[in-house]
Amino acid sequence: MATPEQLTDGAHFDVENIGGIDHTEVDIPPGVTVLTGKNATNRTSFLHSIMAAMGSERVSLKGDAEDGRVKLTLDGATYERTLTRAGDGVSFEGDAYLEDPEVADLFAFLLETNDARQAAARGEQLRDVIMRPVDVDAIRSEIRRLEEEKDGINDELARIESKKRELPELEQRRTQLREKIENKREELADLEDDIDDSSRDVEEGRKEQAELEEKLQELRSTRSELESVRRKIERQEESISSLKREQNELEDDLEELPETPMGDHRDLESEIERLRGERQDLNSEINELRSLIQYNEERLEAEDYDLLEDGGAAAESGESSVTDQLVASDSETVVCWTCGSSVEREQIESTIERLKSLRTEKVEDLNDVKSRLEDRKEQQREATKKQRKRSEIKQKFEDIESELDRRDEQIDALKANRESLTDEVEDLESEVDSLESADFEEILSLHKEANQLEFEIDSLESDLDEVTEEIESIEDDVERAEDLREKRAELVDELTDQRTKIDQIEAEAVDSFNEHMESILDLLGYENIERIWIERIEDAGASEGQTRFELHIVRTTENGAAYEDTIAHLSESEREVTGLIFALAGYLVHDLHETVPFMLLDSLEAIDSDRIARLVEYFADYADYLVVALLPEDAQALDDDFTRVTSI
Repeated sequence: MATPEQLTDGAHFDVENIGGIDHTEVDIPPGVTVLTGKNATNRTSFLHSIMAAMGSERVSLKGDAEDGRVKLTLDGATYERTLTRAGDGVSFEGDAYLEDPEVADLFAFLLETNDARQAAARGEQLRDVIMRPVDVDAIRSEIRRLEEEKDGINDELARIESKKRELPELEQRRTQLREKIENKREELADLEDDIDDSSRDVEEGRKEQAELEEKLQELRSTRSELESVRRKIERQEESISSLKREQNELEDDLEELPETPMGDHRDLESEIERLRGERQDLNSEINELRSLIQYNEERLEAEDYDLLEDGGAAAESGESSVTDQLVASDSETVVCWTCGSSVEREQIESTIERLKSLRTEKVEDLNDVKSRLEDRKEQQREATKKQRKRSEIKQKFEDIESELDRRDEQIDALKANRESLTDEVEDLESEVDSLESADFEEILSLHKEANQLEFEIDSLESDLDEVTEEIESIEDDVERAEDLREKRAELVDELTDQRTKIDQIEAEAVDSFNEHMESILDLLGYENIERIWIERIEDAGASEGQTRFELHIVRTTENGAAYEDTIAHLSESEREVTGLIFALAGYLVHDLHETVPFMLLDSLEAIDSDRIARLVEYFADYADYLVVALLPEDAQALDDDFTRVTSI
């Protein structure tokens, strides 16, 4: 944020047809600027011009103009917006200082109709006002996403940890297999030496020996193939058992999930659409009421009655002009700018108050609709999540069914192959037996034994490969686990930030209000007000830890006893100060002092001039430009060093 010393050039405004202003140019230096003058001197209209330059749309055109503009020159940059009448409203074009003025409208532009200021003064729910600029739904959605990602990592780490516990047993088995293979190879080498010795003792040219050797080799190969098929059958049967167990688990999961009819989904969607429509209608009504209140207050202040169709006729008839009638000091009536009839000024003010009360009711209705809409959206998200999970489980169940069918077919084929190989082994053994003779009995026995050893070695090596592969896979997972833990730690930190973001904003707002309220009460010296403070309360009946702000007012009796009072019993001055301090808390907690150079104050007449002076000096510490609209008698109490603008 630039300091007033840095902002030496100040701000220059060039305004046409805003509120009651025809045309004006005003320079606003850094620090405090006081717009001083009687009523109907366009002070509030100029404040609205500043709002328009900042980006606000809570601005009206001059009653007899079809378009208007405001140009701001600040820190060497120029921002210009044009306003054009469009039906019952106004359209805006051009470049504003702020991309999104919503938060500034709420906490920086503190005119009489400001929502934050009014909410506190009227005892409305303050927590909703502070949290209005915060996208709570987006925060909650991000929390859900982060939790799902964290749960996935936790599941993967649990699986890795479970597999890691198997490593010692697997490594022991691998060592045992290696030892067995080595022993078998040594045993086979000894047998092959014996075979070589026996072969030399037998006549090499005998035809039967060659045929026997051939059959023995064929027998060895067939037995090996048969054992391989048997092992494949065992593996398939183990896989089928595992798939069936998983299938049973899926059936249990499926029974726990509701099968939501599509009609229920459509009813929920219809209810959400209805509530969205209701929310949109209420927003439109609130905006229309705000514009109507603002327009009437500006007309009442500016007394711009050039629009009256019968004004000229009155002048021609020799009667005093309508404007003269309105500004006369002893006049209690004004000419209504909607119907042209004379009415009591209090009647118009009363109508404006009723409009404000209606707007308050609409805001309460809007908050209720938003709450119900969020509940329905949460129900929809939960129902969709369960329906999606049900569909995923059903699809997985079907995939397992298909896999079971495929594996059953493979087992059938393997069993058929096993039967065929078994028959072939039996035939070969018969042929070998028929070739046996006394001369070949010993060598035949050695060959059979060697054949069996080779088969056993092949089987052990296959087991070793599987165990080694599983160990390597687990070791890779163990190495990856550290990265997963780091990722989980990052997610936990991010989750903590997201979960505490709302709490932090609420807590900072409460602390800020309480601190500044205590300071301002000491500064302004209201009698018998001991303390005004906000308590942040967890609402047990609300979802997701919803909180509310409860405003407490502590008074003291003449003999010093303390008791709690309500805001309804505060004086108008005390209520206005409470509302302004609440708005200041929002201004600070949303860091507007870093992004919005202007803070605007208006309609402080309910506060006495000495207290206004102290209040302005207090607020001056928090904004680069503090622009205050005051009556001359109130402005006299302010520091003479403050800039004063007396003509707009």
